[in-house]
Amino acid sequence: MNERIVCLDIGDARIGVAVSDASRLIATPIDTIYRVGWGPDVKKIVAICEQYETTLVLSGWPLNMDGTAGFQSEKVRKFCEQLEKAGLTVYYQDERLTTVTATHALIEGNMHRAERKHNVDKVAAAVILQQWLDTQRNTRE
Repeated sequence: MNERIVCLDIGDARIGVAVSDASRLIATPIDTIYRVGWGPDVKKIVAICEQYETTLVLSGWPLNMDGTAGFQSEKVRKFCEQLEKAGLTVYYQDERLTTVTATHALIEGNMHRAERKHNVDKVAAAVILQQWLDTQRNTRE
């Protein structure tokens, strides 16, 4: 298990990107992709995966607060199908309240509002990935 995992927080306007270290202990926010269309967005994600020598992608799964999948979940699923067609393996992680957690962390770090807008998605991706990494590690132990 020395392969990194790239995590995506997929939204309509932006995709937050985070990556794990090779030992899968730590998630690090790395980029925010500003959406232009499925083709260019998928190419950018494939390029990021190639840079980190992985084909594994974890996508945030936007569930409603009652745990049901809604309209946004369907949009994420369809986008992730395009990633799979490009040769990537996609896993999903419940992302409820991760943007709230990321926003609070950035506020605590004294980041100004305008700057938070450009960073919140990649920090949310790191929160999603860290939750998944911790769950995987606890399950093995």
